Amino acid sequence: MRINTNVSSLTAQEAAQNTTKTITSSLEKLSTGFRINKASDDASGLAIADKLRTQATSINQGIANGNSAVSLLQIADKSMAEQSNILDTIKSKLIQANTDTTSADGRESIRKDINKLLTQLDNIAKQTNYNGTTLLQAGRDDTGVSSGLSFQVGEKSGDTITNTGIQANTSGLALGDLKGLTANGLTASVASAQQSIIDSAITTLNGYRGDIGSTQNQVESAVRNLMTQATNVKAAESIIRDVDYAQESANFNKQNIISQAGSYAISQANAVQQNVLRLLQ
Repeated sequence: MRINTNVSSLTAQEAAQNTTKTITSSLEKLSTGFRINKASDDASGLAIADKLRTQATSINQGIANGNSAVSLLQIADKSMAEQSNILDTIKSKLIQANTDTTSADGRESIRKDINKLLTQLDNIAKQTNYNGTTLLQAGRDDTGVSSGLSFQVGEKSGDTITNTGIQANTSGLALGDLKGLTANGLTASVASAQQSIIDSAITTLNGYRGDIGSTQNQVESAVRNLMTQATNVKAAESIIRDVDYAQESANFNKQNIISQAGSYAISQANAVQQNVLRLLQ
């Protein structure tokens, strides 16, 4: 019998160290909630899970972009709804001016009302903006056609939704002549001619609103689809990355029992060496 090297004890100690490492890893998983906490836990699984997490983050930002786009489009639509009310009012005033029961003085009062209404229509186009971006014309002080807006609603750069440019002011709606009428310039014949122009302006404005509405529907549909994708991607990541608590708890208890048994084995291996002393007595 040899006592210089206690091979049984060394073997038991090695097993105990391995068990301790396993218990440490198990406790880490149980405390973090993740099955994969470092690359060594599952290198390929970590790569896949990280890619899925990046995809989910990108999709969620696309959803946020879409919701912001809906807010922007709603602002534009509500402003143009007020402009539509203004045009309806002007149309009724032109009808009032195109009847002989209205005096010249009455038509002059109507002209002044129409002028103020058209000024307000231009003010709406000038003031309507989202985060500094003018929506109903090219710029706050630029009455030209606005640039078509583009919204990225998705994870790829090409996942964009656009709308056409808008020029919802007296210039874009061809109402400059009506707004420029001078004193006593609104006659019955002028009122009659301007009614068709107002009708065209209403049609143009409704076209802008229609484009806004269809763009909003498209964005909302894309957001709903992205929300479904985000849920599925997060579920896929969870399957790979998250720990199964029932399984890991069972594994922890198993390793804990093995650890206790290993401690007993080490004590017994040391006790066996004591038997050699009997040979020396």
